[in-house]
Amino acid sequence: MPIDFHAEKNRNTYAERDASAAWGDLLRGLISLEGQHVVDIGCGGGIYSKALADLGAAQVTGVDFSDEMLQAARKKCAGYPQVQFVKGHALATGLTSGQADVVLERALTHHLPPSDLGACFAEAKRILKPGGVLLVQNRTPEDCLLAGSETHVRGYFFEKFPRLRDKEVGRRHDALTMEAALREAGFQDISVQQVWETRRVYASAEELRADLLARTGRSILHELDDEELADLVDYIVDKLPPQEIAEQDRWTIWSAK
Repeated sequence: MPIDFHAEKNRNTYAERDASAAWGDLLRGLISLEGQHVVDIGCGGGIYSKALADLGAAQVTGVDFSDEMLQAARKKCAGYPQVQFVKGHALATGLTSGQADVVLERALTHHLPPSDLGACFAEAKRILKPGGVLLVQNRTPEDCLLAGSETHVRGYFFEKFPRLRDKEVGRRHDALTMEAALREAGFQDISVQQVWETRRVYASAEELRADLLARTGRSILHELDDEELADLVDYIVDKLPPQEIAEQDRWTIWSAK
């Protein structure tokens, strides 16, 4: 069954890690956030809202449609007075027009059908100041289909269960579709790059096993029942060294003005 973002049991699934330092370095290479108001649409458990504040944003507004996610995000960002959270939808945030310097939409667009992409980006444009920047980070089908390895653990999901590959590719938008939707919404100066982001460093394969069995931050694993998940985790751990594992994912980032 697909993940239920409104279920209490899933409240912390997108809050139980921190953004990697390399992700912060990546954003610094794209844009300066010092003193900026950044809106994090689809903020989930606040992992990247917190990271945006750490990068110098003067104000961060996280938006999510799930009360459970927002509750986790507020806990995640306790002690960060510059970070606030509001309930809203990617197509209707409820925020005031022209208030943001930067909008981040990370791991959001695969939850939307292609017909909603234009409206999603138009809403981001509405809340941006003139000259503001939209950053969209997600996986294309090409990103998803890379082979499994000691660092790219996700690739083994699809090797073991091909139906997960079909599900994953079916919900991802290709680069041409994304760029067309951005232009339809009125964005210009669009740049695209592929990056590897360290998701998490595990002290051992057994630590990774526990994380996978909990389905932490991996909505695709909710497509498996408990027995299938256990089989998948055994399959993955058998392929990995017992010592430290630095898990990475390949992403595509669109930057648009």
